[in-house]
Amino acid sequence: MRKIITLVARASEEVGLFGWRQSNHNLGKLKRLYRGAQQLKRSRAGTPERAQEKERKIKNAHRIYVDEAERFVEKAKTTIGELSGIGTMKTVVIVFQIENYIRHAERQINQVRRRVLADEKIPHEEKVFSIFEPHTEWISKGKAGVPQELGLKVCIVEDQFGFVLKHRVMRNDHDKEMAVPIITETKQKYPTLTSCSFDKNFYSPDNKKRLSEILEMAALPKKGKLSGAQLREESQREFVAARKQHPAIESGIHALENHGLDRCLDYGLRGFERYVSLAIVGRNVQVLGAILWKQDVQKQPRVKKKTAPA
Repeated sequence: MRKIITLVARASEEVGLFGWRQSNHNLGKLKRLYRGAQQLKRSRAGTPERAQEKERKIKNAHRIYVDEAERFVEKAKTTIGELSGIGTMKTVVIVFQIENYIRHAERQINQVRRRVLADEKIPHEEKVFSIFEPHTEWISKGKAGVPQELGLKVCIVEDQFGFVLKHRVMRNDHDKEMAVPIITETKQKYPTLTSCSFDKNFYSPDNKKRLSEILEMAALPKKGKLSGAQLREESQREFVAARKQHPAIESGIHALENHGLDRCLDYGLRGFERYVSLAIVGRNVQVLGAILWKQDVQKQPRVKKKTAPA
């Protein structure tokens, strides 16, 4: 609503249309209604009677808020019709942006009515977490301190030297769906790949079977309680050795975050993918530099330390 009102007011002022002079006042009014509904949801009611009264107030506050937002959306649509025949090319671009934000606003109004007023649970696939970056996803990490994040997951394959061999930006994909495709692609590019260790989220019986056909050793630990056969399998020397190498990937992940993947400063999905690729190139160059530096240090002759006279 903030973008709709601001853009409509700007376009109207450029062509001399009236009706949006109080845009700042309208923004403040909507914000107050939003904050009022937000504060009501935070309060706690002790008795069932007070809880019922609070629920009534919450629904009433949201009803007033979405009704007011809907009124401004309809007003914006009317103004867009008036702008269509009298605006410049710049106005046409602004109108296109306004129409995009109106679609977002109508979806959100509909979801607020369904979720708050009709007590309906909104399916996850209908939710949009950013109107500016629509590809943003809700990531449940399940870790202490950071249980959820907003962004996109990236799957990487790292070798024993710390080089990232393959990566893929995951859009609406789960870890289980990514295990076989990324290893297949990596194997095609690096035929000498014979073993790989995975997180527990990649496990599924089908993945285990298919990966065993691609790799000599697929260290794919299972979630939850293990059967006797699974316990014996995960206790084998090769499996344990592969799992001991696995924590190195955490270091690689932190290094990638230090090379720009902690927060993407580019725009759009294409920009995000470009940002990821550049971060991986930077990490690989750093690893290569560390190896070359170590080789140079080893080639230098050792200098004996002089001992001071007693």
